[in-house]
Amino acid sequence: MCEYSCESTRMSSTRLFVLGALARGGPMHGHQIRQTAQTDRTELWTDIKVGSLYGALHRMAAEGVIEEIRTEQEGNLPARTIYGITDDGRLELASLRDAALRDTRLATDPVDLALQLSQDVPTPVLTAAVRDRLGALAAELARWARLREVATPHLTTLEALGFDHTLMRLETEVAWHEKLLAALPVPEGAAGVDGATGAEVSDGA
Repeated sequence: MCEYSCESTRMSSTRLFVLGALARGGPMHGHQIRQTAQTDRTELWTDIKVGSLYGALHRMAAEGVIEEIRTEQEGNLPARTIYGITDDGRLELASLRDAALRDTRLATDPVDLALQLSQDVPTPVLTAAVRDRLGALAAELARWARLREVATPHLTTLEALGFDHTLMRLETEVAWHEKLLAALPVPEGAAGVDGATGAEVSDGA
């Protein structure tokens, strides 16, 4: 449904990351940029796929926003191309960063449309699907809370706020799914779900 728009957003995020990494860290080869993404756990808090970075580097070099500076080889390792950001790249970095800071549109969620078209879905099936979503989101929230706790001593103020942004969004999703589940008829004899843990709770609990 959102294949084109999601892919476009991902590409913009990837370009923003690559340009930002080169502007901040200076010339690097692809493996160093990938290591930066892995160290920052970029895949956790963005839609960037680390494996797509090499392809992005080739495209961006062809477009002139980054450039091949030199080739280096260490020992028996394959030769690696060192990339640097160009003046055009710095202009695009500023443009992408400004656009991201100003964009307040909320991404659409296909679940809303699916719910509107679920009149013919048996109640037990729909309820089970919502319970599964709630359980998965509760588990993700717990995972992020653990990550936040472990990472806290090493985070800058802005990095900590980035973590909090994700945590608060997940908390809102959990609360909305709890509200949705409460609004659905509960099949007789079915178990409920503890919104804090995602665990099933029997009617007699």
